[in-house]
Amino acid sequence: MGFGIPKDDTPGCTKETCNFQTYLPKFKPSKAAVLGVSILDEKSKAKFANKYDITFPLLADPEHEVAEKYGVWQQKSFMGRKFMGIVRTTYLIGPDSKVQRRWDNVKVDEHADEVLGALS
Repeated sequence: MGFGIPKDDTPGCTKETCNFQTYLPKFKPSKAAVLGVSILDEKSKAKFANKYDITFPLLADPEHEVAEKYGVWQQKSFMGRKFMGIVRTTYLIGPDSKVQRRWDNVKVDEHADEVLGALS
C-alpha cells in the first residue's frame, strides 16, 4: 500500500502519515506493507520520519518518476497560483504488483481506517 505525500511536515500530510503509523500494527495481519512517497529528498524524509517517529518507509522521488508513472504528478492550484505537484492519492498494490484499488482526494482523518477496511 503506497500513499502520496504532497509535502513533508504540513498539517494534512503529517496527519495522514501519523494515522498510518498508528494503524501500522493493524496492517500486519494482512501482510500489507505501508509506504509513503513524495518528491522531497531523502534528507527531508529522514527529518520528517524522525520528528514523528515514523517506522515505515518514506520514499524520496525528487525527479517525480514514480509520481508520473502512477498519474499523481498533476497541475494543482492554490490561492490562484498554478503549479505541478503530487495530488493526495493512495494505491493498494497486490502481490502481483498490479493496482487493486486507488483512492483519490482522500480525507486524511479517516483514510487509514478506510484502507484497512479494504484489506479485510
